[in-house]
Amino acid sequence: MLKLPNLNIGKISLLVAIMTWLSLLFVDITRLFGNLNQMDSGTAPEISYILEILFFIVIYLYFNHSINTSSRNKFIDLIWRAAITGVVATSISIFISIFYYFLGESRLASDPLLRNLFYHVDFAFATIFLVSCTLLWKHLILYQKTKAVVQQWQAYEIGLLVSMFFVFFNHNTLDYSFLFGLAVLVIFGASLAINLKWIPYLTFKEKWKSILFMLLIQFSAAYLFIQILSYSQDGSLNLNLTDNLFLLSLFAFVFMYAMFSFLVTLFNLPTSSVFEQKLVEAINFQRLSQSIKPGENENQVLDILMDSCMSAAYVDAAWLELYPSGEECKVIHQRYVNDEERKELQKLINSSKPFSEFSWQAKDNDSKILSGKIPDLKYKSVTITPLVINKETVGRIVLLKEVKDGFNKEMMNIISTFVGQACISVENYRLLNEALKNERYKEELLIAQRVQRSLLPSELHHDETFEIHGFSEAADEVGGDYYETQVIGENEFAVIIGDVSGKGTSAAFNMSQMKGIFHSLVQLNPSPREFLIKANKALSHCLEKNHFITTAYYIINTKQRSIRYSRAGHCPTLYYNANSDSCDYLSIDGMGLGILRNQLYEKYVYEKELAYHDQDILVLFTDGIVEAKNEHSEEFGYERLKKVLAKNHQSNPQEIQQKIIDEVYRFIGTSTLPDDDYSILVIKFIK
Repeated sequence: MLKLPNLNIGKISLLVAIMTWLSLLFVDITRLFGNLNQMDSGTAPEISYILEILFFIVIYLYFNHSINTSSRNKFIDLIWRAAITGVVATSISIFISIFYYFLGESRLASDPLLRNLFYHVDFAFATIFLVSCTLLWKHLILYQKTKAVVQQWQAYEIGLLVSMFFVFFNHNTLDYSFLFGLAVLVIFGASLAINLKWIPYLTFKEKWKSILFMLLIQFSAAYLFIQILSYSQDGSLNLNLTDNLFLLSLFAFVFMYAMFSFLVTLFNLPTSSVFEQKLVEAINFQRLSQSIKPGENENQVLDILMDSCMSAAYVDAAWLELYPSGEECKVIHQRYVNDEERKELQKLINSSKPFSEFSWQAKDNDSKILSGKIPDLKYKSVTITPLVINKETVGRIVLLKEVKDGFNKEMMNIISTFVGQACISVENYRLLNEALKNERYKEELLIAQRVQRSLLPSELHHDETFEIHGFSEAADEVGGDYYETQVIGENEFAVIIGDVSGKGTSAAFNMSQMKGIFHSLVQLNPSPREFLIKANKALSHCLEKNHFITTAYYIINTKQRSIRYSRAGHCPTLYYNANSDSCDYLSIDGMGLGILRNQLYEKYVYEKELAYHDQDILVLFTDGIVEAKNEHSEEFGYERLKKVLAKNHQSNPQEIQQKIIDEVYRFIGTSTLPDDDYSILVIKFIK
């Protein structure tokens, strides 16, 4: 049997492209030579148009194959590839311009043959740059692709193909039909250029590189466009190849996408450095904490899991199979697929690799996520994620998409995290129902406790003019109290304390959100009132409707010896005035964050300022301190707290904090357990 050799499409298309360009150059120069000598060369303009279209198509095929087979397909690698292609094309064009500059008014400078040779060189490299950029933009646009985006891109490619042949109708004249076609393709390209879902996945360093590369691409596109226009206005060309609908459309598309990417990346920079460090650790837990609520049963949790996975991966159909011990596999949830169609798909999936290798009894299913394709006319991509509870595979979720390679790495990571967290929720539900606390549950609580502890600062910022000490103790394994400090300028310090409504892990998750918002906003150095307004707006998008956060925010200026502060429903701060030797609470109104989620919130936020003196003391605390109850249900109260500070005002902050905590524990007694978190922050001004 005759065996065909393995053809290298990339090398063949490159060779054909070079031969096509040389043929185009030969035909055009032959025609020019004939015109100069008043001879009929016998080469019609249509021959050049055909060779030009062939050159476009072969270059398109070459770069499409090159990009698809490349192993370096990270976002920044694709952008760098586009930028370096633009730099090479621009450098060659600049070199040609410099060459003509040095020729001056010489006879060689006006030679039409030489002029046309360099024109064809510019045309070739401009085409290479535009086509390669367009295909690189295609990979960025189709990241996290949906069926609608894929169809939109396919329609745009058809439009570009048609535009290649438009030259046979208008012969490169800028008439109304040309302008109408150009306007349609530019609008189409602009609608595709807004697909920028890849930008949030760039690191802070990669975003800076992306901005630089996009600037290079925009400069290259603009310079090459101006150079092409100069050839068109020159009048020395025998046949203009660049007043072409296909080329001008690509110029517009490449420049627009580079400009949009540049602007969006630039506007994303201020928030990148704040959240990048915690992105991997917190993003999946935060999303899951907002979708799976305490008290849900197994069926409700799995229903939420289905909706979360479908939303995250833009899925077209899905179902969830359960495999109870000793029973047959059954489907409990399915979306956008009927029973008959699902059964046929199950047969295809179970007979296709890698899905046919799945085993319900495998011990390592908790680390598996299977993804591939099936021989179905409608659904091209499938991913299966097992549901593993206590090392036993109890089910699996099947997700399908109508496009090829529809599940990228980030999607599968999010799906895996959702499934993992849902399995933990189901397991905890079973453990709570059976009143069992096994070792795995205890370990998870200890991890959560360590994470919650890590959110509290290990160091409180201050200078030589004041001392500060903090303390926090959760009533449960994890809590929702939060305090922190930050240097915001020369001789200026921001101090915050907050209390999340509720207790346990949900409060701890909301506490982590508050920490992220504090670190983000404090860099803008807002006033206390502005801080609370911006924080309320940010929290309105992520807090559940029945949750809120109380907080107090202070800015201490040690040079002016002043304190500016605002309160959002938090406990009033206890203040010791050394000059009058008296203790009192700083009175200022304020509403908790997340209670009112619109612009009316600004009416309920106030700001005050006071001047402090040596030996003055600030005591910031959460309501767990004053609401601590003894065995007779009597609260510790504000007056007792005031007396403790008045009695111990000469001590340092650490001693004052210890005296307050000791007094609270003495009050509630050894037989009573704390029913709320205790947090306290003591600041004493010493200079």
